[in-house]
Amino acid sequence: MSGHNHSHADATLDRKRLIAALGVTVAILAAEVVGAALSGSLALLADAGHMFTDASGLVIALIAASLALRPATPERTWGYKRAEVLAAALQAGLLLVVGAFILVEAVRRLIEPPAVGSGAMLWFGVIGLAGNAIALLVLAAGRHASFNLRAAFLEVLNDALGSSAVIIAAVVIAVTGWTRADALVSLLIGVLIIPRTLRLLKETTDVLLAATPKGLDLRTVREHMLALPHVLDVHDLHATLIGTGTPVITGHVTLKDECLSDGHSQEILAQLQECVAEHFDVPVEHSTFQLESAAHRDQEHLHH
Repeated sequence: MSGHNHSHADATLDRKRLIAALGVTVAILAAEVVGAALSGSLALLADAGHMFTDASGLVIALIAASLALRPATPERTWGYKRAEVLAAALQAGLLLVVGAFILVEAVRRLIEPPAVGSGAMLWFGVIGLAGNAIALLVLAAGRHASFNLRAAFLEVLNDALGSSAVIIAAVVIAVTGWTRADALVSLLIGVLIIPRTLRLLKETTDVLLAATPKGLDLRTVREHMLALPHVLDVHDLHATLIGTGTPVITGHVTLKDECLSDGHSQEILAQLQECVAEHFDVPVEHSTFQLESAAHRDQEHLHH
């Protein structure tokens, strides 16, 4: 079952991908800032602002990926596995701020459109799109490996779409002279940023609030556990996600009294752990079950 864990080697590869993507992102950011200054394009400035957020997010993700390599200690029994979740949540927060600014400024420019240099806008849009394509290729293979890489991939994908929109707007302005196309594209970039950001923010917040991992139905888990021989009851069942690929489940399992006295309980424990590790869409390798008699269950006062 080790294939479900995000290993040390995987984390090291994550860092290399993030470093490469960061280098490309910083180069695009510098180019688009120059392009926005030369052309007066809000769309380029919006994309540059998004790129700045991406660069900041990639730095945060890189720090988190480095922390994830640290071993567990008695003080931090899970190491720094949740650092990547915190990093992704922070990236989402930054993106929301950028998206809101772009939308407000785009509306203002729709009302009062300034002059825009379509030639510079076009060339720097092409440069941005080419750089984004390179970064996407770097991140694509690992985008399902962790929250960090998924957040980074989504940000670069948004940038690629934004750069494409910038190119289209530049062509429209060059052909028709309709400068509001710049503000319209800026609105599109803002709209592209916010929904994906809200989804990522929700997923990371669910992890931080110790919500049940997506795809794991605790009612079904409890039914499977109750179906095992000699299991009388299952209560205080909890599941959460420590980090990518690290779901955890705990619970109290009431057995027939003779199972605890004849040593049969260890076999049942193994069956319980095998049940949660193999029978569900989200395999749970880290499981902790308290085995108890019916008398002990009836004496408990705290049930969650």
